[in-house]
Amino acid sequence: MGDVVSSHLDEGRREMITARTRDVMKEFSDVYEQQYAVALFNSVRFEIEGGGGAQSQLLHRKDPLAGRSIFSGSLFQYLEENRKWRNRFVSVPNSYTISLYESKTAHDRSLHPKATINCAGYKALTSLEEYMELINSSLPGIKAKVGNHPFIKCASEFPLILWHPYARHHYFCVMTEKEQKKWHAVLQDCVRHSNNGLPENSTVETPAFTDAVRLHRQAKGHYGTWDLMCGAPPQILANLVMETLHPELRSLIGPRLKGKMQQRQRHWMLISDAIYKQVLSQTSGQYEAVAEACEAQRAPLDARLRTDMDQIITSKEHVSSKIRAVVLPRAEQLLRTNVQPYISSILEALMEPTSRGFSEVRDVFFRELVEISKNSLNGGGKDKLGDHMERLSMLAFHPVKMQSSYDQVEQLNLEGLQQRLDVANPSVLVSRAQILMREQMDNAVYTFEQLLHQSLESQGEDDMCKTIQKCQDRVLKKYDYDSSTVRKRFFREALLQIIIPYMLQQLSPSCSPELPRFKELIFEDFSRFLLVENLFEEVVLHSVSKDIMMAVKEAAVQRRHNLYRDSIILTNSDPNLHLLGETPPVDWATKFGGEEPEEEGSEVDGGGSGSRRRQVVSMIQLDGVPLPFESCLEVPGVDLIPEEEPEEDHEEDEEEDLGPKSPDSVNEIRDLINPVVEMVLPASEEDQSGTPNGTESTTGTITMEDGVQEDVTHVTTIVEDVPRKSPSRDNKTSAQTIFQQLVGNRKQEADKKEEAAAAAVQNAIEETETAVQEDDSERIIAEESDNESSPVPPLATDSGSRHDSGFQSPSNEALEDGEPQPIANGLSANGLSANGLSAEDRIIDPVDVEVMVA
Repeated sequence: MGDVVSSHLDEGRREMITARTRDVMKEFSDVYEQQYAVALFNSVRFEIEGGGGAQSQLLHRKDPLAGRSIFSGSLFQYLEENRKWRNRFVSVPNSYTISLYESKTAHDRSLHPKATINCAGYKALTSLEEYMELINSSLPGIKAKVGNHPFIKCASEFPLILWHPYARHHYFCVMTEKEQKKWHAVLQDCVRHSNNGLPENSTVETPAFTDAVRLHRQAKGHYGTWDLMCGAPPQILANLVMETLHPELRSLIGPRLKGKMQQRQRHWMLISDAIYKQVLSQTSGQYEAVAEACEAQRAPLDARLRTDMDQIITSKEHVSSKIRAVVLPRAEQLLRTNVQPYISSILEALMEPTSRGFSEVRDVFFRELVEISKNSLNGGGKDKLGDHMERLSMLAFHPVKMQSSYDQVEQLNLEGLQQRLDVANPSVLVSRAQILMREQMDNAVYTFEQLLHQSLESQGEDDMCKTIQKCQDRVLKKYDYDSSTVRKRFFREALLQIIIPYMLQQLSPSCSPELPRFKELIFEDFSRFLLVENLFEEVVLHSVSKDIMMAVKEAAVQRRHNLYRDSIILTNSDPNLHLLGETPPVDWATKFGGEEPEEEGSEVDGGGSGSRRRQVVSMIQLDGVPLPFESCLEVPGVDLIPEEEPEEDHEEDEEEDLGPKSPDSVNEIRDLINPVVEMVLPASEEDQSGTPNGTESTTGTITMEDGVQEDVTHVTTIVEDVPRKSPSRDNKTSAQTIFQQLVGNRKQEADKKEEAAAAAVQNAIEETETAVQEDDSERIIAEESDNESSPVPPLATDSGSRHDSGFQSPSNEALEDGEPQPIANGLSANGLSANGLSAEDRIIDPVDVEVMVA
C-alpha cells in the first residue's frame, strides 16, 4: 500500500501540504499571541480582585489515578498489512492511551507495544452499518449501497471500530455480545478522556488557545461549537488545518483512484492517514515554538499588568461603554425577537437528560454504599471492608459501572433548535456533562473515604454499620448541593455556547466595520491587553447573560430537577472537612489487610502502590470454567461488580446447574467415540466363580435395533450377587461365550416379539371379560387363578423394557412378595434390550456385561 500513498502524495503535493499547514499556523500564531496577553490580563485581574462561585462541599482528589491502570484484556485486531485478524493483548493505562501487544507475556516483560492509539477525535462504533454511514460521507464521491460492507470482513458478529474523519481507522472484534458492550464502554471512556485534552487548571494557556481557535474559525465564517475541538493543542490544530485541506485534496485525488469501490475506499483511507500524520507532525513543532515564545514574554507582561492594573481597567470600561452604545440596541432587538422566546425550551432540553445523568450517578454511588453496609452487617470484618473500599475508590473511573449514567446524557437532543439557532452537533455538550459527572462521583467517593477513615480512627470499629450510615448521609447531602451548583453552571455555559455564536453571526456584518475606530481610544501601552474584538464579544455576552441567569434561577426557584436556589449557601457547614483534603489518600488494601489478589493484567513495572499497579476494571476468569469463545477476560456485571468472587460460590453454582454440559473429562469423550452397550445375562454360581471381573478383547459384530451392525472390540464382565440361591449350570461362561449368547438372543428376540405382543393382548381381553361377569370377591379369585394358569408373557417389548432400566419389571407385580425375583432387563444408552430369555433363565443371578462398540 506504500506505493499507492507515494504515487498520489508525490513531492509536489507534500510541499503543498507543508505550505498550507505553515500558512494556517502563521495565522493562528498571530491570534494566539494576542489572546495570550488578554488571557493573562484576565487571570491577573481575577487573582487581585478575587471572586468566584459557591464553595464546593465535597473534597477534590488531586491525582485519583496515581498507580492505577484502567483495563487490560485480549481481543482480535484487523491488520491492514496482510488483511488478517490477529489476537492482541490490549492495555489501557491511566493515560487512556491504548497499547496493543503481541501477547500478555510481551506486556508483562515491558516490551515495546506493536501500536499505540490516542483516541482523541475518534468515535467508538459497534456495527458495520453505522461505520458505512460515516465512511460514505468522508470518502471522495464513493457511495456504497446499503448493507454493503467496506474493505474488511469481520471475523465475528461483534465488531468494535474506532473511526476518525482524517486519521487511520482501527478494527477490532470479540466473540460475544457481553464482551462487545464492555469493550465499547472502555473505548468510549478512552475517547471521552482523550477529547478532554486541554488542562482546566491552566488559567492562561487554555483560554488563550480556545479563544484563538474560535476567532480563527469565525474569521473563516464558522461559528458555534466544533466537534473536533478535542485532544491536545497539536491535535486540535491538525484538525483545524485538515478542515479546509482535506476536502481540497479529496476532490483532487479522489477521481484518480482506481479499482473497485472497496479498494478505492481502502486506498483513500491510507492516503488520508498519511496526510494527517504529516500535518500533525508539523503542527506539533510549530505550536511548541509559539507556546515557548509566549511563555518567555509572560514575566514582563505580568509585571506591567500589576503596575498599571487600575489604569487598564479604567481604559477598558471607557472603551466598552462606547462600543456598548453602538452594539447594545441591535443586540437587544435581536435578543427579543430571535432568542428570548427559545431560552426556556433550550434550557429544558438541557436539564432533562443532564439531571437524569447526575441522579443516576447518585444512585450508583448509593448502591455501592449499601453493599458496604450489608457486608458490615454480615460480619465481613476489616479485610472485606478494605476490599470494598478499594473498589469504591475507583468507582468514578469504572467505565462499566458509570455507563448507565453516561447513557442518560447521551439522550440530549436539540433537534429543531439546531436549525433555528444554527446549533452544531451537541456532542461537545454531552462530553462536557459526562466529564462533570465523573468529577462529582470521584469527589463524593473521596469525601466518603476521608469521613469514614476519620470516624474509624476516632470511634473504632464498633457498630461499623451505623458509622457507615452516618458518613453516607453526610456525603449524599453534600453531593446534592454540589450537583445543583455544577449543573446550574453547566446550563449557563451551555446556553452561552449555543446563543452567543448565533448572535455574533447575526451582528458581525453590521457591527464589525465600525470596530476599528474604537482602537483610537486605547492607549498604546495597553493595546496588547485590550482588543476591540474581545470587547465587542463581551458586550454581546453581557446583553444575553441577564436573561440566561433569570431562566436558570427560575428553574431553581421552582425546584425543577432538584436544583437548589442561589440563596441556599452551605458556607462553612463542615469547617473541619476541608482539612481532611490535605491528608494523603487512604490505602485501604494495606491499612485493613485486604490486599487485592494478583489479577491478570495488573502487573506493571514501576508505579502504583507497592510493586504493582492496580487495575480499575478487574478481569475475572473463573477456575474450572472453560472460555472457548472468549477473546478477553471477563468483566464484572453492572449492578454489582465484585473484583473477585469466592471459589465456593462458583462450586455451588456448578452443582446447581443441571443442564447439559460439554464432555470435559477424558472418559466422557472416550464414551462418545466408543459407545457402550449394557446387557444382562444369567449365570450360575459356578459360572460366577469361573468368570472374572474385567475387560477382554474380542472381535465380532452385533445387530442393533435399527438394523445396523456394529463391531465389538471389548467385553467387560461384572458379576453381582442377589439374595437367592441360583441353580447350578454345567458349563462355564467365558467372555467369548457370553458374547455369542448375546448375539443368539438378539436373533431370537425378533421372532418372539410378535408372539409376546399377541399373548399379552389376549390375556388382557380375558381378564376384562372375567371382571365384568363376576362380583368383587369372585373376580379377585378368578384373577389369581387366571394369573397362575396363564403363561407369563415375555419381557421383550419396545417401550416397556426401554425405559425400565434398574427397576423391577411390571410383569413381576403379580408374584408373591415373599419371593424376590431378579431383574432380567438391561438397558443401554442406545435402547438395546437383553430380554427374550427362557423362563428358567430369568431366575438366575444376572451378570452385567459391558460391550464396547467401535
